[in-house]
Amino acid sequence: MDANNYAVGWGTLSLINAGLAQAKGRSGLAWFLGSLLLGPIATLVIVVMQRPDPR
Repeated sequence: MDANNYAVGWGTLSLINAGLAQAKGRSGLAWFLGSLLLGPIATLVIVVMQRPDPR
């Protein structure tokens, strides 16, 4: 696999994770940066975590 394609895919996944995090009321920037490190694991965490309590 070409390293450029791998980097583009990883970056795209990070952008998707940032959008998912914002939809759940979390910081998109923080999850974008975390996703650069964790990748698909971050996606799993975002999907299973619940929205923060609005209190």
